[in-house]
Amino acid sequence: MPIIFGSFERMVAFRYLRARRQEGFVSVIAVFSLLGIGLGVATLIVVMAVMNGFRLEFVSNIIGVDGHLTVHGPAGAVLTGIDDLDAKIRQIPGVVAVRPLVEGQVFAQTPRGSMGVSVRGLRAEDIASQPLLANGIARQALDQFSDDNVILGWRLLQSLGLRVGEDVTIISPNGNVTAFGNVPRIKSYRVVGVFNVNMAQYDGNLVLMPLGAAQLFFRTGQGVSALEVFSRDPDHLDAQRAAIATIMGPGARIYDWRQNNATFVNAITIERNVMFLILTLIILVAALNIVSGMIMLVQDKGGDIAILRTMGATSGMVLRIFMLSGASIGFVGALAGLIIGVEFATHIGAIRDFLESDLHLDILASELDFFTRIPAQVYVSDVVSVVAMAFGLSFLATLYPAWRAARLDPVEALRYE
Repeated sequence: MPIIFGSFERMVAFRYLRARRQEGFVSVIAVFSLLGIGLGVATLIVVMAVMNGFRLEFVSNIIGVDGHLTVHGPAGAVLTGIDDLDAKIRQIPGVVAVRPLVEGQVFAQTPRGSMGVSVRGLRAEDIASQPLLANGIARQALDQFSDDNVILGWRLLQSLGLRVGEDVTIISPNGNVTAFGNVPRIKSYRVVGVFNVNMAQYDGNLVLMPLGAAQLFFRTGQGVSALEVFSRDPDHLDAQRAAIATIMGPGARIYDWRQNNATFVNAITIERNVMFLILTLIILVAALNIVSGMIMLVQDKGGDIAILRTMGATSGMVLRIFMLSGASIGFVGALAGLIIGVEFATHIGAIRDFLESDLHLDILASELDFFTRIPAQVYVSDVVSVVAMAFGLSFLATLYPAWRAARLDPVEALRYE
């Protein structure tokens, strides 16, 4: 800045930003322009941080509960020969674990409530190997995870009005065929524990059942519904997918975690991009305020410009004076927005807790929303791009008024002075 603009140009530019009657204050138009830029930058940083946090939270929790790749048999057929398939898939480079899975949609019923739920049949050692699941389950519950004992999400436990140690009745619509028609399969299981992964999708809908008990209830024999494969690099799964397809043969269906959750992944990405475009309009409006304010400043300072020109100031000096005046508003506004936005995004959890506990505002109803808290992740690249865009728009907004000031004819400007 000191290299581009001379000391005289900086002095005159900052002098023009002061109000006429109160030398200690910035003009009203400059204040509103600065507030607009700052508000736009802060809002955009906070929204981008929350969108990044939602996606990071979603991906980490999905990967922590579901497999990176899910392998199904042809047309939903039961997979058999699990030990052989497990051994072959584990030999694929990049694969770190393979987990057999039996799953189904059932109806859970208790004397105090009933609802549709998802059942996953897993081995206790597979649950223990997943930190997100294992950390959310008491150790004694995993020790009892066998036979007809199940573990429920804590929100599901509350919805059904259950306590640990009580029984839940599981009803499958795909029951036994008799002479009187299809009779649903009904069996009671003892709840030995709860899990909490901080995602309402799982905490309020999932029942974990021992693999053997699930195979018996869903009648898969020694087979399973699917194999879940965990990779060392969840973002690059094409090589593992191709190798698994070769092992499984024709007809096998292989989905990665993005396909299984495409609705949520795409929704978060689209919402992030749309919010970025919409909130950019705040900065654009503030930049337009700079244009109008600078044009009024040029009109008001016409006599001063003429005097400067007659005293030897070049049109380039006048151009730089008014460019610096407008750009300073954008720079200060962007800097203020940067500080406010980063601070707000960093402490957004504490702000939410304050609003909900002290002001009794329901900011995020976790029983209805996919996430149970407001995550935020500030990326340096996002902050730099937002601040650079704000400063760039502010700088562009000064070009036309500064160009008009540089073209002002001193004779015409002084004619009626």
